[in-house]
Amino acid sequence: METPYEPSWDDLRVLLALHRHGSFLAAGRALGMSTSSTARRIEALEKALGRPLVHRSSAGTSVEPDALELIDLAEQFEFGLQAVRRDEGDSAASGSVRLSLSEGFIAPVTRVLSDLRRTHPALLFEIVSETRMADLSKREADIGIRLARSTSPVLIEREVGRIQLALYAARSYVERRVRDGRIKRDDMGRHDFLGFETHLNKMPQAQWLTEQGAKRFVFRSNSYFALREAAEQGQGIIVMAAGTVTPGSELIQLETEARLPTVPLFLAYHRELRSVKRVRLVLGALEPLMRAATA
Repeated sequence: METPYEPSWDDLRVLLALHRHGSFLAAGRALGMSTSSTARRIEALEKALGRPLVHRSSAGTSVEPDALELIDLAEQFEFGLQAVRRDEGDSAASGSVRLSLSEGFIAPVTRVLSDLRRTHPALLFEIVSETRMADLSKREADIGIRLARSTSPVLIEREVGRIQLALYAARSYVERRVRDGRIKRDDMGRHDFLGFETHLNKMPQAQWLTEQGAKRFVFRSNSYFALREAAEQGQGIIVMAAGTVTPGSELIQLETEARLPTVPLFLAYHRELRSVKRVRLVLGALEPLMRAATA
């Protein structure tokens, strides 16, 4: 009886590169292979599996819907290999730690990690910031700073405080639209707001704004930095953590009739990493920062 074919990592990484880059030429360049070699590897994979994996057209290439399960498998292989490489550190003060966090935490976390590397220069850091949070259960990252708890049983998620939210606007906006610095609920509908993309509307701050009558969102983005810049340019009102604006900033905290919600802040990591010395070292440096930010 013929043994079923099982794709290897060498096979899957070619398919993954094709999915990410959209052409045999670009995939080959990313892998350091020729275009013809890339095409032959995909053709051999399709033949071995007995089904087409890639749609070819004059506009480029795309992975067939039925092949997306292989893409998911390839990404799991990739994350696993990256995790193994990060785990090569052999002491408390060496090795790589990958962190996943939202943009609002990038500056303070980078300062803390920079201080840590001055004491432990053999530590290496990778910081990932994107709208889609890395899956810590699959070791896409080692440590996550999260505003919500997950449902994964393999993660340790330690609440380190709660963030009080507040409304902010630039001095120029306040002078034009909110002279007394106070936003009344009846006025929410006429003000300009800045918010995250609509697929993030389940966030507590988005729900609070909607409940209070906010309607005009003149800027939306998946980037905190983009929204903050728009606020500083006087484009509208932004929801931010209270007390995070430094003296001399263009942004002014506004008073509101209804108190904005608080959101929990978690440090999260895989249970398998709880005894890994370099991870514990980073957690120990981050926790005081997180607690101070929520004090």
